[in-house]
Amino acid sequence: MKKRPLGPLMIDIAGTELTDLDRERLCHPLVGGIILFSRNYVDPAQLTALTADIHALRSPALLIAVDHEGGRVQRFREGFTRLPPMAALGRLWDSDAAQGCEAARQVGYVLAAELRARGVDYAFTPVLDLDYGPSRVIGDRAFHRRPEAVIALATALCEGLKQGGMGSCGKHFPGHGYVVPDSHVELPVDDRPFVAMQDDLEPYRQLSLDGVMAAHVIYNCMDCNTAVFSNKWVDYLRKQIKFEGVIFTDDLSMAGAGVVGDMLARVETAYAAGCDMLLVCNAPDAVGEVLTRWKPLVDAQRSQRIERLLPAASAPTWEELQTDSRYRSAHQAVNRLMA
Repeated sequence: MKKRPLGPLMIDIAGTELTDLDRERLCHPLVGGIILFSRNYVDPAQLTALTADIHALRSPALLIAVDHEGGRVQRFREGFTRLPPMAALGRLWDSDAAQGCEAARQVGYVLAAELRARGVDYAFTPVLDLDYGPSRVIGDRAFHRRPEAVIALATALCEGLKQGGMGSCGKHFPGHGYVVPDSHVELPVDDRPFVAMQDDLEPYRQLSLDGVMAAHVIYNCMDCNTAVFSNKWVDYLRKQIKFEGVIFTDDLSMAGAGVVGDMLARVETAYAAGCDMLLVCNAPDAVGEVLTRWKPLVDAQRSQRIERLLPAASAPTWEELQTDSRYRSAHQAVNRLMA
């Protein structure tokens, strides 16, 4: 097992098991994590074997992450509890705030406990974007339009994540809900004045988060670069909001990231702006180029922040989880939400 600090890149793989090239790249000093997608999943047993292979590559182990929010963004479905879209929790909060928060806590716990039992360390959740209505990418991924509802529900969901042995990641900083375009395929521009963004920023001020994912959106009130590439937004998050956790980029292969050039320029600019972990997904040739050509001075403090996201304790096995009364109760509660 290779011992080296975790690097600033989070990359992906093509298949359901590691190839020799995957192993070589995942052991590269610039790599610190891997993000899994639906294409990497066959069934729970396969996922358990894959995550074990990945964790065995290095010490400290690579951070294994996934987008697993619920609703339409849930990468692993067969063999996992189907989770509701966060908007369903928002509607429940409207009718009964306490019940909505308890449901969010149960969803967070089930989400985390099931992933951890299969060897996944971290999920990019909760979505803190406000539901302004017309967004092509956020929609029912958002809890609510009102920041107080988002704060209450996300706080409860994060409590559930923690009970399940997992950290939290608020996204998409400073807020992706107002703009219409989907940053996967376009470059959104938010032209509101800074004063009009205070509702969007309030969840980041109020929540205790382990990670934050920055958005591929230009906010004209602050910078001509997207938040991912903006030292002004990163400084605001660090110095004004006092956030001390890991700052992730959204996927640097998205169209919204093209504002600064090719992939090498994207990783250089995001790292220089202050992002800790840079996601390069669905672009294997670009990953190879970056690993060959990028020669950053890796910041040890950033590596240590990433390591703190690794689970502090081993998780129950899937079999042990099924006999746990806390899990059984939460699982039944989530199933009732989906009924």
